[in-house]
Amino acid sequence: MLLVVDIGNTHTVLGIYADRNSECLHHWRLASDRKKTEDEYAVLLLAMLQAEGLQLSQLQAATVSSTVPPLVDVWQKLCRKYLQVVPLVISVDTHTNLPIRLDNPREIGPDRIVNSVAGRAKYGNSLIIIDLGTATTFDCVSAAGEFLGGVIAPGLAVSADALCNSTARLPRVEFDVPSRALATNTVQALQSGLVYGYAGLVDGIVRRLKAEMGGDVKVIVTGGLASTIAKVTDTVDCVDNMLTLDGLKILYDLNEAAND
Repeated sequence: MLLVVDIGNTHTVLGIYADRNSECLHHWRLASDRKKTEDEYAVLLLAMLQAEGLQLSQLQAATVSSTVPPLVDVWQKLCRKYLQVVPLVISVDTHTNLPIRLDNPREIGPDRIVNSVAGRAKYGNSLIIIDLGTATTFDCVSAAGEFLGGVIAPGLAVSADALCNSTARLPRVEFDVPSRALATNTVQALQSGLVYGYAGLVDGIVRRLKAEMGGDVKVIVTGGLASTIAKVTDTVDCVDNMLTLDGLKILYDLNEAAND
């Protein structure tokens, strides 16, 4: 079995794949805690595996993508100590078959590589891939399958935290879609501004990117709040919450085949 690990700034998502042709069997979401050691994460991993009737010994390979550099070392140590495997760590040097057309390709985050590779494999070329995380990224893949670049915007949760932390009386609210934009109380007013305002940001950026890319471009959205925001946008074609985990699996298979 293959363990895939997607380490984000806020959450770490784990997935288990049985073999080359399988879909994700199980997946879990953890807090990305820089203070945790490999032993503490191993305890959590073991508990989640046992809840599904699995054991650490069944994990025979691993691949890791991280936007939090200190946690890469933690998960590498975990894989070596508890799984007896050396994980594939995704970087710009990883074999991806994805041409990167950036001024400095080494600036690209591994999560953006993973999402773009997964998008191409699952949906073809001419894509805009939106990942709604701590930061929201818009990644553009050309008709020729090249990574063209994109946009990075503050995430919805980050925006909400900044608003609450900078005001004396505005509360934190759930990211529920209000029944209408015109609110009659503070909670609904915040929800309207955050959810509909963020949908406007997504639609506005997508329209600009489509105009610059030209042609027929498909828009895929992923991330924790993907389903919520997709409900109130006009430009999103598909929600794929498994995109990043599937991308890690695709990259593992690609690199295994290259090494055979």
